Amino acid sequence: MTDEPNREPAHDPQDLERLLIARQWAGDIDGMAALFEPNAVVDSGEGQLTHGREAIRALFADITATGRKFAAGDQAPAIVNGDLALTSTRLPDGTVTAEVARRQSDGTWLWVIDRFSIA
Repeated sequence: MTDEPNREPAHDPQDLERLLIARQWAGDIDGMAALFEPNAVVDSGEGQLTHGREAIRALFADITATGRKFAAGDQAPAIVNGDLALTSTRLPDGTVTAEVARRQSDGTWLWVIDRFSIA
């Protein structure tokens, strides 16, 4: 019998980035993917779109296997409109990210769109 890790959910869209970084540093690839809706899409740059949670999991596994660690940046306040939120962060290297999160039926938040770099 395998135990599912007890993962903190995102109760606010601002929680998502912090949880993603913490899970990557802990090596919790499944936990990283769990921050996305099942049909989410990630634009990791270079014209590459990754569709679906399983493909996103594979993307994060590949990134983490290189030894690259995500770093916390200067997170802008989320813009929330009903059950949707726009999150954005300026990373230490100057890159700016943009994400769209959706409130789930239990009140937690998951990303539906993630773009690693808009600027």
